[in-house]
Amino acid sequence: MQTNLSDSIADTAVGKEADRILRSCVHCGFCNATCPTYRLFGDELDGPRGRIYLMKSALEGEAVTDKTQQHLDRCLTCRACETTCPSGVEYGKLLDIGRNYIEPRVKRSLTERALRKLLLFVLPYRARFQLLLSLGQSVRAVLPSTLKQLIPEKTKPIALSDNTRQHERQVILLGGCVQAALAPNINRAARQILERLQVSVLSVKQEQCCGALNQHLQDSEQARELMRNNIDTYWRLLENGVEAIVSTASGCGVQVKEYAHYFKHEPDYADKAKLISSHTKDLAEIVSELSPESLKLKDDDAALAFQSPCTLQHGQKLNGLVESLLERFGCSLSKVENSFLCCGSAGTYSILQSEISAQLRQQKLATLLAGKPEMILTANIGCLSHLAAASPVPIKHWAEYVAERLID
Repeated sequence: MQTNLSDSIADTAVGKEADRILRSCVHCGFCNATCPTYRLFGDELDGPRGRIYLMKSALEGEAVTDKTQQHLDRCLTCRACETTCPSGVEYGKLLDIGRNYIEPRVKRSLTERALRKLLLFVLPYRARFQLLLSLGQSVRAVLPSTLKQLIPEKTKPIALSDNTRQHERQVILLGGCVQAALAPNINRAARQILERLQVSVLSVKQEQCCGALNQHLQDSEQARELMRNNIDTYWRLLENGVEAIVSTASGCGVQVKEYAHYFKHEPDYADKAKLISSHTKDLAEIVSELSPESLKLKDDDAALAFQSPCTLQHGQKLNGLVESLLERFGCSLSKVENSFLCCGSAGTYSILQSEISAQLRQQKLATLLAGKPEMILTANIGCLSHLAAASPVPIKHWAEYVAERLID
């Protein structure tokens, strides 16, 4: 692709990166075949190739409108196009640049601005979100069904073993933002599994949101502040012998794994961020490395389906890892057609693009339920909450399911 970026951005680090990515695109259009919104609307501008043209035009100095912004807003950032692309176009990085460039040039409505500010004020902060969730749960019984399905019931905590010991191997377990309030049993389950595999788990009080929510809502400065805090916190622990940072939410995991990208031009943080990214693992990665066959599990012939989050299969490139791990545990998984497609959660997308999100959820549930599973397993809190709001069968994180089957 030939480019001629405007003078205002051409010689900047961001402009050079955008130029490099744009030039790698060969216009083949293979990406459209796996794009959820292109498949839904059939509109070129709601597919990756069309959005690339929109961003190219904007970066070359052409006028942008609310329609330009709308087509970029409709992108789920699922990155299925990256998995499909034969040229290796780094679409996710380009989208980040394009959205940040267009955001100050198109004024959003008052309603949109207020909603985005509210999301950024609440979701990245555990205490604030926990308070809001608790208030919602306290009145959940009297709410209309449309609101009730948005607020999960309180969960009964998993009982932790009293046999916890100090092991030579230590990892940090990311606490997450909304997951800690919505589904605290996920990390409790992860802790049990890792302890059984003789790995001690550290929780870090100083950690903050991974920065993904702010980054994807074009609040990049605050995102960097959150990331810097985490880099400083994790770096000290890694320097003192902690071997990995483990995430049970694939959305958080992919963000932390990309800290090196976000800070490659900051001398004070580039090396630290690279260390953090290289030592971050999804829970499935580390369990797979630790002789999972040594875990003793109760027999269970339940029919299961696995929903592979986009952040796991397209973002972290770990497609099939959880499925193979579950099969090693003796689980029977049904085949899921078009498993590469997004469920429609995509962080705050289910709130900001609720109608599209609901359509994608129904499509995803149809494929997941086709094999008549008794339960659906996943690896990301966003997908879990989004699907659970409309699923006729239970949705759980795979770690919860495994932890419940552990034999003492």
